[in-house]
Amino acid sequence: MSPEALTLYKLIVLYMLNKVNFPLTNTQLSEFILEKEYTNYFTLQQVISELLSSGLIHVKTAGSTSRYQITAQGIETLGFFSNRISDPIKEEIDNFLKENSYELRNESGTLSDYYKTTNGDYIVHCQIKEGNTPLIDLNLSAPDDVLAEHMCMNWKNYSEDIYTYIISRLK
Repeated sequence: MSPEALTLYKLIVLYMLNKVNFPLTNTQLSEFILEKEYTNYFTLQQVISELLSSGLIHVKTAGSTSRYQITAQGIETLGFFSNRISDPIKEEIDNFLKENSYELRNESGTLSDYYKTTNGDYIVHCQIKEGNTPLIDLNLSAPDDVLAEHMCMNWKNYSEDIYTYIISRLK
């Protein structure tokens, strides 16, 4: 892999993260880059790792999901080198983000995780965020990890309905 290609992939990731005002998951970044066949999954993971270690992006991990955001240093670096991303690539990124903005934002703003408590049961933490503002932050108890994991998966599918129901009941 040439250094120029790795630099381009890093700039693509920085460009994507700079164009949104919410974090993107590894899956979301991978979806675009792999779909357009810019590189393979393993090279993308190397790129992300190098961006993290150089402080150009940072990661927040909840459960098995990592969410990436560009740092001030990453924005500055992108400003210096964004001319190395061709206009057609920028256009593809812009179109992808425009066409998928609702889904990307919804996926990034719907969070769930669980942890074991000292008394042996599990707490399932469910959250919906808009930007950095939590719209709902909910903790529920589960007797075992199987149910806790199931609740986390269902939160992604039903969080909007649950949020709407709670709001309607509290009016």
